[in-house]
Amino acid sequence: MLRIACRRGMDYVELWRRGALKSLFVPGGIVLLAAGLLIAVVLPAASPASIDFYSYAVFGAGILLALRFRSSRVLLALLFLFVSWRALAFYFARSGPITGPGWVAFEAVSILLPLDLLLIAFSRERGLSLPSIAPKLCLLFVEAVFVAILCRPGETSGSSFLHAGLPERALFGWSTLPPLGRLAFGATLLILLARALVYPRPLESGWFWCAVGAFLALSRGRMGSEGEAFFATAGLVLASSIIENSYVLAYHDELTALPGRRAFNDAVLELEEPYAIAVVDIDHFKRFNDTYGHETGDEVLRMVASRLAGVAGGGQAFRVGGEEFSILFPRLRMNDAVGHLQRLRAEIEASTFRVRRGLDRRRVPRGPDRRAAASSKGARIRRLAAEERVMDLSVTVSIGVAEPAARTRRVEDVIRAADRALYHAKQTGRNRVETASSRSRTARLKRSTA
Repeated sequence: MLRIACRRGMDYVELWRRGALKSLFVPGGIVLLAAGLLIAVVLPAASPASIDFYSYAVFGAGILLALRFRSSRVLLALLFLFVSWRALAFYFARSGPITGPGWVAFEAVSILLPLDLLLIAFSRERGLSLPSIAPKLCLLFVEAVFVAILCRPGETSGSSFLHAGLPERALFGWSTLPPLGRLAFGATLLILLARALVYPRPLESGWFWCAVGAFLALSRGRMGSEGEAFFATAGLVLASSIIENSYVLAYHDELTALPGRRAFNDAVLELEEPYAIAVVDIDHFKRFNDTYGHETGDEVLRMVASRLAGVAGGGQAFRVGGEEFSILFPRLRMNDAVGHLQRLRAEIEASTFRVRRGLDRRRVPRGPDRRAAASSKGARIRRLAAEERVMDLSVTVSIGVAEPAARTRRVEDVIRAADRALYHAKQTGRNRVETASSRSRTARLKRSTA
């Protein structure tokens, strides 16, 4: 069994790597900020009917998108938001903004909704099968019945647990949320923010901004047009996150997080001379994969990709398939790109990671007496642990680079020239950078000496 032992976090979880902040704020943060500005400017002059239209349109479109992309998590979150909004609108219509069943419903929703969003965000995506969504729908039904019981006619303060256990100004003192609601929202926002930083993907950051929108909807302590608009905006954040997540999956490689072949094909269409294209291939990757296993092979791909993502000279790396990568250098000549590629090659060669390799316990010989084998089980496990070997592994890459020339004006010709230079690098020893011009000189020299 192989286990990656160290440097994994340092190599592969880079919270502030290029694009991490963009993933945190796009699209959820931008959508929420734009909606907040519009609400501040437009809302005072907007009619209640227009706010209702906006809310129903957002939730309807969001539910259709969730069904189309078979996202049970987003579908359930939208349903919880919608039911919370309609419950508050219903109970506030029956009482004043700070007393009666409306206030009791507000206290209950401010505690239950953030916890529901946190639960759904950490649930596994299992599609739209009934077994996957039935438990959450049952939870929604139970919570709706619970709130209805709390908000029975004549109730003015609700159960004591809704506003017990914390000082009145414990958290979010500027907000009218009850103490437990502040605690629930505070914990939810911190956890979802940490998750969005560790997993910089649009849908993960969308959960955080959705919770922020729900908090803003409840922070005023009443369900007016502003609260309704922010509830709808929280749903809009999730709907836009589905679209952005689909774009990322289409244009980025899921294993390495680098842009994929489709993004590469689009990027080469925009190239204008001068430019250079490099093709990178991991040396002996198949042999490495067969020797140490596919899990370790995936770790190698991630490590190499993390180094390629930091290439200097304005280069952009892509994973175009298997162990092959491409780097585009817009507005850079081939000879200028070679220096950056040489430093990149040396950095990959110097990068190591540790693998613990032990004996396969299934291949350890056992005696015919199972009772004797059972009595020595502890000793056998200790022996296997002692025999486990720790190895520091590293890989190298071969690189071919080319630029437009007299015979290679088209981008397709430049890519083929870079491929031929890569093949030449592998033929002449690997772990090296070869240019298309050096390959041409070598070929001419061979022909002249033949």
